Amino acid sequence: MNPAVQELACEVSALHVHPIKSCGGVALSEGLLVETGLEFDRAWMVVDEHGEMLTQRELPRLALVQPSFKGSELMLRAPGMLALHLRLDTVEAPTRVRVWDDVVKAYDMGALASQWFSDFLGSDFKGRLRLARFDPEEKRLSDPAWTGDIEAENAFADGFPLLVVNAASLADLNNRLAARGAAPVAMQRFRPNLVLSGLQPWDEDHLHELLIQTAEGPVRLRLVKPCVRCSIPNVDPVTAATSNEPGDTLSGFRADARMKGGITFGMNAVVVEGVERVLRVGQQAQVSWNF
Repeated sequence: MNPAVQELACEVSALHVHPIKSCGGVALSEGLLVETGLEFDRAWMVVDEHGEMLTQRELPRLALVQPSFKGSELMLRAPGMLALHLRLDTVEAPTRVRVWDDVVKAYDMGALASQWFSDFLGSDFKGRLRLARFDPEEKRLSDPAWTGDIEAENAFADGFPLLVVNAASLADLNNRLAARGAAPVAMQRFRPNLVLSGLQPWDEDHLHELLIQTAEGPVRLRLVKPCVRCSIPNVDPVTAATSNEPGDTLSGFRADARMKGGITFGMNAVVVEGVERVLRVGQQAQVSWNF
């Protein structure tokens, strides 16, 4: 066995997708792995009338938009709003939108979706909001400085197909918050795709690859870049209230030299093998380490 490979009692303990960038997440029992990560993850994005990305950084109340899948529809709920139903197989006019520095092809989701978001967030944003869906023909790639020779595709994720986090790291963070007299935080603040259990706190910082055996064949995910955290984890996903935690506590011990002192939690990952295979909660993962 390669000395960098170690068998651990490590498993996929949770799976999440966030269909609309910066809105609520959906917990899954299983999820199809596609080129851009888990199917439907960050496939939609709220933009302004000029096609510019909007997130919880500008609009914390996006956290209160809760999606769910119902048959062939994505259903959105928010406080004080009637549910919005979006067909998964339907888009409207082609458009172009900006996600960070990338201007990409997308589809506008139409007047009803625009009105729904504009009505819900009108007190926070002066102007017309739109909902865009990523064009699957577009090829938006992760930074090769981190992915090397792997062409990692993304939809509207910040920069990588998957975010992998460690349940033990959250437990350690919550212990530190308690020691400071602060309330614990839920994993949803960190908006992961895969949650791993069976590791020691912060082991994820040193993982190289995950090998997960699925019914359809192996899935290999490479953890390529620590995830630098902005202000979004300081937004309470239940109330949209903002505070200084857990950011203040993380800043006391999670400055990462690899990221020039950026405060990190979790690891960005790319797909090495396993597109069109199904990840399931409870699957075991074999890990290799970066020594």
